[in-house]
Amino acid sequence: MFWLEYGDPHMLLDSYLEWLQATAIATLIRENEVIFPWIEAAHVLAIASVVGTICIVDLRLLGIASLDRAATRVMRDMLPYTWGAFAMAASTGALLFSSNALTYAHNFYFAGKFALLAAVGLNMAAFHLVGLRGVERWDATGLTPLRAKTAGGLSIALWMCLVAFGRWVGFTLH
Repeated sequence: MFWLEYGDPHMLLDSYLEWLQATAIATLIRENEVIFPWIEAAHVLAIASVVGTICIVDLRLLGIASLDRAATRVMRDMLPYTWGAFAMAASTGALLFSSNALTYAHNFYFAGKFALLAAVGLNMAAFHLVGLRGVERWDATGLTPLRAKTAGGLSIALWMCLVAFGRWVGFTLH
């Protein structure tokens, strides 16, 4: 019984979040009129880059764009940019989170954003485990199978919801 020995897990989490937002960097971000908006701008740019590069792949899977290129080529070309932008989004997001960690952690839309991020990750894992089966065959013909199209369509829908939830976070903080 963890909570009997160490206390209520929610209280422990809140204590950690209070400590995090009291750190020097979090205080600087929160109290400086210039730093927070610049980090936020970098975060938005990074998310736009993540979603943009993923949509290039997803639109290829859906048979809407880049039809003159193999899906595997499109994925290989976009992946470094996607992961670079994701690293930037994660690091800037962590900095923004630290500035008001306790409030963000208890925000419904913030929690929803991370639930959607998990769903995006599961969709990507399923695509790589199942959707890419026989890719050599369907990639050569340009005829994307339904399972890959489904993964691409679901990816776009999930990312749109994730971005919407991310925007709602800022409008629902009290």
